[in-house]
Amino acid sequence: MRRLALVALSVALSLVSACRLISAEVVLSSPAECAGQRADGITPEKVLVGGVYPLSGPASAYAAVAQGVSAYFAWANARGGVAGRQVEFLVRDDGYQPARAVEEARRLVDSDRVFALFQTLGTPSTAAVRAYANQRGVPQLFVASGASEWGEAAYPWTIGFQPTYAAEARVYARHLLQTRPHATVAVLYQNDDFGHELLTAFEDAVAGTDVRVVARRGYEVMDADVQAQMASLAESGAGVFLNVGTPKFAAQALAADAAMTEWNPLHLLNGVANTPSLIAALGPSALRGVLTTNFYKDPATWETDPAVRTVVSAVRRHVPDADPLSSQVMFGWTSAAAFAAALERMECPSREGLMAAARDLRDVELGTLLPGITVSTGPGDPYPVEDLRVFRFGDSGWEAV
Repeated sequence: MRRLALVALSVALSLVSACRLISAEVVLSSPAECAGQRADGITPEKVLVGGVYPLSGPASAYAAVAQGVSAYFAWANARGGVAGRQVEFLVRDDGYQPARAVEEARRLVDSDRVFALFQTLGTPSTAAVRAYANQRGVPQLFVASGASEWGEAAYPWTIGFQPTYAAEARVYARHLLQTRPHATVAVLYQNDDFGHELLTAFEDAVAGTDVRVVARRGYEVMDADVQAQMASLAESGAGVFLNVGTPKFAAQALAADAAMTEWNPLHLLNGVANTPSLIAALGPSALRGVLTTNFYKDPATWETDPAVRTVVSAVRRHVPDADPLSSQVMFGWTSAAAFAAALERMECPSREGLMAAARDLRDVELGTLLPGITVSTGPGDPYPVEDLRVFRFGDSGWEAV
């Protein structure tokens, strides 16, 4: 492909010949089927992507997700890149604050000129960035949040990855209806879109049955702890405790549950709270008997699996500060592998081409997903992963139920 010298904003730029500069954006002029599509941040040799994560603040445990993404891209680059392109991954910190997330997303798009946003993490931050990304026509791919709203047709540039919180809630409800059909349930939830969606979906799923929610207590992300909420929930005497919190507060709830010898409910731990830091802080004894859900391989349990061994080796080599057995690292790696699958399937090397590919992934198999689970999207199906499995924490860690 020949190269042209283009001048914009008094700065000389060298770009691929099939592009011209319009309003400081790179626009494809050929081939004909791709004409008019935007190609900022991508050349035949490189693609620039950016992610916004809570590297600090109350949800900083999720910084490990960014480490997993970084490890995957470094591993892929060492093997020749993705579809022949080296992936440069820029990470920004929002401190789990939506306003900062928007600021960092703008910096990635307007200053760094990234091809796509991959990922934004957390429901509040992702929702805050969504309006900007869709107004600018920038892919906001495989966001690290299970909110159902990422499938809304009104925001075509945003797509989720993991099973929705509503789907997770229905799995817990189905498990209780099968094993404890007359259960009473107490719920601790984060008082935001994340907590509300899971709680509401759970209540809807058990409506009309003998499973009853008898107590609900919310907390704010800036609260110091959830001790008062846990004391109140314990007074309900519920036989089941649904823990809908991010790692910091979920760990506090687990510790409080373990300390309350007069209240011993079945503990359901929402999937996003299942982190190595939580387990390390509490110790295995505090988690024994706890149930959770997952859709990808836990590296501590699948340590002899070839795909998991590849992840562990790559993390140790490329991101030595990361814990190679972290489930959050594995989540990041797995979602990055899905992003790579979309890049490989682009028919046009453009933002529009990337979104088209991401919305037409048919039963893509990734080695780190649990057996039988694939990544699949298509017309009317904007949710890439929809299956979950139930696990119980036992003597050897998380065991399939």
